[in-house]
Amino acid sequence: MDRRQLLAATGLLALAAACAPGGGDPGPPSESTDQRLTYGDHPSQFVDVWRRTGSGVPVGTVVVIHGGFWQQQFDLTYFEPFAKAAAGRGWDVASLEYRRVGGGGGYPETFDDVAAGIDALADWLRTPDVVTLGHSAGGHLAVWAAGRPALEGTAWSAPAVAIGTAISLAGVLDLQASHDELLGNGAADELMGGPPDGSTWPLADPTSRIPLGVPVRCVHAPDDDLVPISQSQDYVDRATAAGADATLTEVSGGHFAATEPGTPAASTLLDVLDAAAG
Repeated sequence: MDRRQLLAATGLLALAAACAPGGGDPGPPSESTDQRLTYGDHPSQFVDVWRRTGSGVPVGTVVVIHGGFWQQQFDLTYFEPFAKAAAGRGWDVASLEYRRVGGGGGYPETFDDVAAGIDALADWLRTPDVVTLGHSAGGHLAVWAAGRPALEGTAWSAPAVAIGTAISLAGVLDLQASHDELLGNGAADELMGGPPDGSTWPLADPTSRIPLGVPVRCVHAPDDDLVPISQSQDYVDRATAAGADATLTEVSGGHFAATEPGTPAASTLLDVLDAAAG
């Protein structure tokens, strides 16, 4: 095992220690979840939803997408405290589960699920202002979902729910660089079912879809040792050079601090979310 492989394997071990494992079929919805919506027959095809805390109209709807290098052993559980914190800030929140690698996912099934899961919210929404917010691999999927209208000639190109802003927290936004740097011990190759090619990879890679037609807000820690901040820096640099609306907000605390309500990083992420309200 060379140094690059050792770093990648170490990163996966750190991710496994920090994320709540999914492993198999999901458990019942959390007692704090208002409702679980299903959008297919597979056990991972569901969305846990929370209405905003308190009375009144929500400031918007945020679709939260968890990470875990797109792997089955990582589920949405660890992102639930942040989802509830967003509800406490006045947002309706939808936490999306999807098929992952090792559990029926990969390309194209993971992308089918993200598209279908968001579209299934069309009748649940109370506001047209919708933001996708994803962490790590979920950051990749959040930005990918916002770019669906440009995926002409695919089954994903006519979304039922329009995304107004995409927020990527420590997101894997450049699949080619993820492959080159062996992030997650080759997780991008596992997601895509093989090494980079000229057909499927560009459809799945946010960097290949620049410029995006909606604002992209990246939040990333320079001390992130699982997904390097260069993933966000390079995306923002390329996007702004192409005339797109993209920004990077730096936080501290590594890969997970912003997913943990009460930390300065999480407070910053919530402020970025609030600024995306229509």
